[in-house]
Amino acid sequence: MIHTTVGQLGHFFVILSFVTALVATVGYFLSALGRKTAVEVESVEEPQLAYAGESSFGGKVARKKAKPVTQTSVPPARDDWRLLARWSFYIHAAAVVGIGSSLYYIIYNHYFEYHYAWSHSSLALPVQYMISCFWEGQEGSFLLWLFWDALLGLILIRTSGSRWEAPMMAVFALVQAFLASMILGIILGDTFKIGSSPFLTLKEAIPDAPVFTMDPNFIPKDGNGLNPLLQNYWMVIHPPTLFLGFALTLVPFAYCIAGLWRNQPLEWIRPALPWTLVGAMVLGVGIMMGGYWAYETLNFGGYWNWDPVENAVYVPWLVMVAALHTMLIAKRSSTGLKTAVILTISTFLLILYATFLTRSGILGNASVHSFTDLGLSGQLLIYLLAFVAMAVALTVSKWKYIPSDEQEASVYTKEFWLFIGATVLCLAAFQVIATTSIPVYNKILESFGKISNLALPADQIAHYNKFQVWFFVAIALLTGVGQYMWWRKVENKKWDALITPGILTLLISAGLIAFGEIKNPVYMVLLVASIFALMTNGTILLGIIRGNYRLSGGAIAHMGIALMLVGILYSAGFSKVISMNNSGLLISKQDEFTKNDNKENKENTLLWLNQPERMGQYQLTYRGQRIEARDVPGYIPRKDVTVIEGDFHGIAMRDIEQNGKVYHKKGDTLALYPENTYYEVEYREPSGKVFSLYPRAQVNERMGLLASPDTRHKVDRDIYTYVNSVPDPTAENKWEKTETYSVAVKDTFFLNDFVAILDDVVRANEVEGMEIGPSDAAVRAKVRVLDKNGEHILSPAFVIKNRMVAHPAEMSDELGVRIQLNEIDPRSGKFTFAVNRTQRDYIVMKAFEKPLINILWIGTLIVVLGFLIASIRRYREFRKMGVKEI
Repeated sequence: MIHTTVGQLGHFFVILSFVTALVATVGYFLSALGRKTAVEVESVEEPQLAYAGESSFGGKVARKKAKPVTQTSVPPARDDWRLLARWSFYIHAAAVVGIGSSLYYIIYNHYFEYHYAWSHSSLALPVQYMISCFWEGQEGSFLLWLFWDALLGLILIRTSGSRWEAPMMAVFALVQAFLASMILGIILGDTFKIGSSPFLTLKEAIPDAPVFTMDPNFIPKDGNGLNPLLQNYWMVIHPPTLFLGFALTLVPFAYCIAGLWRNQPLEWIRPALPWTLVGAMVLGVGIMMGGYWAYETLNFGGYWNWDPVENAVYVPWLVMVAALHTMLIAKRSSTGLKTAVILTISTFLLILYATFLTRSGILGNASVHSFTDLGLSGQLLIYLLAFVAMAVALTVSKWKYIPSDEQEASVYTKEFWLFIGATVLCLAAFQVIATTSIPVYNKILESFGKISNLALPADQIAHYNKFQVWFFVAIALLTGVGQYMWWRKVENKKWDALITPGILTLLISAGLIAFGEIKNPVYMVLLVASIFALMTNGTILLGIIRGNYRLSGGAIAHMGIALMLVGILYSAGFSKVISMNNSGLLISKQDEFTKNDNKENKENTLLWLNQPERMGQYQLTYRGQRIEARDVPGYIPRKDVTVIEGDFHGIAMRDIEQNGKVYHKKGDTLALYPENTYYEVEYREPSGKVFSLYPRAQVNERMGLLASPDTRHKVDRDIYTYVNSVPDPTAENKWEKTETYSVAVKDTFFLNDFVAILDDVVRANEVEGMEIGPSDAAVRAKVRVLDKNGEHILSPAFVIKNRMVAHPAEMSDELGVRIQLNEIDPRSGKFTFAVNRTQRDYIVMKAFEKPLINILWIGTLIVVLGFLIASIRRYREFRKMGVKEI
């Protein structure tokens, strides 16, 4: 039975959300026009400007004389429009919840007749990864964005106050209409398509599939499943956090547009500032979550790869932080105000541009995790250009209402240094987006019939690092000087206050350079700048805490940035490969055909099962394959379970025990997590301490073998390990042709290139899997196999039971051998063994040491703390000013 009702209900909610968003847009627009008319009548068309006193750059602000604006009775029609708009937005928000509930219901109940559920989920996925399925596809991620915007809109309706609600929510509702159109899924005519619906059935999505010709009611038994790289707990929380950051950029943008619309270019700053702080914090956290996911899941050895999709999110965050700093100086500087307007608008437009880059398919193969084109590239472009045109037109038309400063900027003002800091952030953003947009330039030229030879840098990491490191240096220095200027520690052209932190910086930096590994002059400069930022902001922080800790947000956030820079410097600049191949074996043949200087062969080590190898200060031993059961903590040996293919269950071959507790008895059926095979690598430190890491390999029909790392976190460094090559964990052993050996006790023979000695053949009372009765007979051979690390004992048995002969085989994964005792000749004293050989179990692994990487994560948490303190402070100021007027 096809569950069409829930899909039809979901599609109805999509249409309802789109229509109500349009109605709310029109209602709020007309309400705002009504209020604007009332205000203009009172002010005789003079804008209300709130500038007074000296500008930040030492000059008097040129002010327009404005009559005070008083609250007047508002035409009833205006209230009616706002009431209609409010209820429309409430219904819109409820419809968005309805869409999400319908889609999740389809995914959770495995309705694989729906294309979205079939494409992104499977029967084997646990609940938390079903949640990830929700936003793996483009439609689901648009819906997530739509949900956050709706929630923020509801909050703003209640908190923004009557004079801001209509113009600001008109912008909000218009954005919601565009977002809802992305999942509308309506086709007009033969080719014109508006949106891509998540509620299409398989038959609607791929009507030409041959299976529907044979069976029109075909329903798949299982889905394709979630991308194995996304089966990580960070993917449950990273996308919602990131999209909440996207949604939060809309709030200051809407306030800014509303301020310009109402001819009040300054008043929007105060209510928008707390939202900007929260938005920068959440978006930054979302970016770093993505970095940590990459560090835990991908095997490129880091947390940031300058991938175009990463860059597309990083750039709006830089601009948003720059906008935040200009908003702080906007009250006293028209330059700061104009820049705040431009940057606040640019932040939201860059989010739209990032959406276009990642979802239009324009990046092609330039990014490892951009979306493919769903046919929405034209619609995305219209979405972007519509808001660009609206914002630019409004800004240009209202520019005359922003006053100008009469005098030049002074270097001895705090506003000057904040403005310089914002400028550096914008330059850093421009450098990244200019390179990332190369595929866009090529596409534009192609549309005019031109051929472009522009290409992204071959080594993108080196390209971006070459520029960004100097921006980081400038930012670190400016955070120190700027804080001293902000708290008036430098006045009357005297810089004495910076002497003490400067001396401390030089002493600490000199010590770290002298006794450390830093030889690169660029790294030295970055270290000095980071230490300077720590010293200056730390000094300021101590002074602030003695007074009012609520004012400490900026200093704390800047100290966090400085710690992040130190963590990035050491973890990226001094990451060291410790898995050096000293065996003389050629591990990778690819280097023979590339200009790789034999790098892969040098930096990977081969580990045979249970054979210790020396790696730097560690002794490594590969202990075998492990799998994960749903109700058993940790990992269990793969050989202890017979996996039932395609069923995500297994049969226990022996009692499954962990930490003294038996979870399953031999013969029990247990539920398994799919796809993942873990490889236990035992590390033994010089002190004798032992720990194990479990890098994994995921076998996926669509993507092949995917390796993910495991990490040992220490105070001063991480040990980062992943496998580069493993035997196919889904393939059964391929045994070679049987070889026979007839030997007497104490004779020597060869097993798979190992020396073997038949030590003895003795009577056995027990044989695994068989009951030996009084009338039965059993003997067991003792075959000693020698290798460079010691010896192995193989004990094949020979059993006579009920006048039948059995030859239970003994297998060794370490040796890649299966041996059976087939014949016993009493006359000659010879014993005949049947031997099969196979590939020995092994892994090829790579390991890094990443020094001081924890300083990066600690710095991130400190930045969040600083933003949080500053957000709370600014929100309290906003509430105290009585902004919520009637």
